[in-house]
Amino acid sequence: MTIAPAYLAQAASDALRRGHIVGVGSLAVVSAELADAAALTALEVQGRAGLIITARRAAALNLANQIAAAAADPEPVWVNQPDWLDLAGSRAVADPVLDLATPFKGPFRTRALGDDLVSARAAIALAKHAGLIPAVYAAPLAGIAAAIACPAADVLGLPPAMSRVRLSSRARVPLAAAEDCNVVAFRPDDGGPEHLALVIGSPATDRPVLARLHSACLTGDVLGSLKCDCGPQLHAAIAAIAGNAGGGILLYLQQEGRGIGLLNKLRAYALQDQGWDTVDANTRLGFEPDERDFSLAAAMLQALDVIAVSLLTNNPLKVAGLAAHGFAVERVAHDLPPNPHNAAYLATKRDRQGHLL
Repeated sequence: MTIAPAYLAQAASDALRRGHIVGVGSLAVVSAELADAAALTALEVQGRAGLIITARRAAALNLANQIAAAAADPEPVWVNQPDWLDLAGSRAVADPVLDLATPFKGPFRTRALGDDLVSARAAIALAKHAGLIPAVYAAPLAGIAAAIACPAADVLGLPPAMSRVRLSSRARVPLAAAEDCNVVAFRPDDGGPEHLALVIGSPATDRPVLARLHSACLTGDVLGSLKCDCGPQLHAAIAAIAGNAGGGILLYLQQEGRGIGLLNKLRAYALQDQGWDTVDANTRLGFEPDERDFSLAAAMLQALDVIAVSLLTNNPLKVAGLAAHGFAVERVAHDLPPNPHNAAYLATKRDRQGHLL
């Protein structure tokens, strides 16, 4: 089967997510999270594979004093695997959740990436796109039987595709707090998960529309987790829009855990239980504090003919994200009282992420 060049990076993301060896530029890589002994054997036909991690993870492992690892995020770092390091040990190097269980790691040596730098950047980006821990085993691609190979530039071009969406379907879905509700489904062109717009009432698009950008939170929205304020924020926003004379729109975006995905969010929760706050938990995993792409929300609002919004939010990044796409944005405060389980989480959002709480 031949895959058209435009779809190689998307196919590579899917293959990496399935635990296959993928060619990215000059490198053959396999997810550090998913690799098994067979995959590593296939990858190491010419010698021991290296481990590519983020600069933040390298700093957490005290490797930043080495010249090759003295990089700022989001740059990648190549760690040479010593012969004594087994699969379980190397996985603990990649996964910070295992730090307390395996506190003594190393010594390790890093190497300069040189001509492999762009390929290593792409490998980390591909792991993030696939919803995996941003860490991969890597070896030179030549002579490796990769499931698929794609240019590094194609992988690095993946995120902007999120902003291209198609209005797929719509249906009337009366909600407990908003009976006059139509749900509009959008399908992104990059093949990622579908996103929803809850159009409540009959908002007039020739004036600012009361709106909320809500990132999906399975634990908070559905399970009622007390670790965050997502569930209460969702239901309060729906009630506020339903009570507004002109109605409004709530975008329900599949960007769990500020864009790191459900499984990685649970890893971040585990790190929070070890004492790290929500920002440090994300960065220790190798992610940015916020990985969301607000061009997705902009594309959905544009498809609904919205040009100005009164945005229910306390996050200045959301205001700036929509304004950068040409929207007129006024902020409407949207905060709820803390509980004993999320008070520190809300304080971190206020003190370290600039939320207006």
